[in-house]
Amino acid sequence: MPTETLQIPTADGQADAFAAFPDGDGRHPGVLMYPDGFGIRPVVQEMARELAGHGYYVLVPNIFYRHGPTPVIELPEYIGEEARSAVFAQVMPLIEAHTAERALSDADAYLRFLTTRPRVGAGPVAVTGYCIGGLLATRTAVAHPGQVAALAAFHAPVGADGPDALAGLTARVHFGHAEGDLTPDALGELNRALDAAGVGYTSEIYPGTVHGFTMSDTESFNSAALQHHWDRLLALLGDSPAGS
Repeated sequence: MPTETLQIPTADGQADAFAAFPDGDGRHPGVLMYPDGFGIRPVVQEMARELAGHGYYVLVPNIFYRHGPTPVIELPEYIGEEARSAVFAQVMPLIEAHTAERALSDADAYLRFLTTRPRVGAGPVAVTGYCIGGLLATRTAVAHPGQVAALAAFHAPVGADGPDALAGLTARVHFGHAEGDLTPDALGELNRALDAAGVGYTSEIYPGTVHGFTMSDTESFNSAALQHHWDRLLALLGDSPAGS
């Protein structure tokens, strides 16, 4: 699977990025994939390659580029219980510094870059993300209703901006929630906001999961939930204009 490392011009500098895409010279639907707070690393690159293997050009930006190039922080190969507190002590200040204003400015730059890549076809794109990346994907879709046709977010705080923040959505949506991330009441409130937005969506709690269930380099990983994530994501993309 071909890959490349890129530099995305932004209002605040250059964001390094990883991209994966199918073999050949053709043009493919574009997908902007936001990583979780641990950033671009082998497991995220492998997920991008997996998605690219289904016919997509997948762009993964370093969302914390203002603090340095990938790797912004040094991570152990496996983020288990012993390493988690030290890793979070480094990651949380980066997340807290990544304001909504910065996120929206970056989203403009990422989409502009993605849609002008020579291997990306014309038409709307998809955005997907994990953990904090799922919130960034949601903000991106809301801010670009004519450009983003599909939105997926997994174990992500997608309701963090409040239910009214989803009112501008036009994309088809899948939200895959960890069992420990929100209550049934919170899920109901979120789904009512999606109903009010009038979009087609699925929004569900993945049984037996904890936050971070898609990431195989963490103790939260759940292989069955990862496969369910792929089933849901690929179905969403295939059913939307972003997948054609």
